[in-house]
Amino acid sequence: MQYLISVIHDTSDLATAEEDAAIDVFNDRLVADGHWVFAGGLAGPATATVLDNRGGKAMLTDGPFLESKEFLAGFWIIEAPDLDTALDLAAEGSKACNRRVEVRAFL
Repeated sequence: MQYLISVIHDTSDLATAEEDAAIDVFNDRLVADGHWVFAGGLAGPATATVLDNRGGKAMLTDGPFLESKEFLAGFWIIEAPDLDTALDLAAEGSKACNRRVEVRAFL
């Protein structure tokens, strides 16, 4: 089963050199253990554009879809046999990036 581990952050500062190194080690472990699917960091919410095409004409809005102190800073998509394994991996990812994370299964 695949899981999304969302990295939650609340300031515009990027990862420190130590955090980057720890993330690289964690990523290498995910690959070595067969859990790696995909991962990425995201630009800050100020760079976001929301598009709504439900009314027949696309409406664009600058900025994030939700005004909030916290935002999605990055993510991992992992393969894990069960939720307990995904949570264990997410705990390691949270420690590596020094940020809170959220775990959700793909449907």
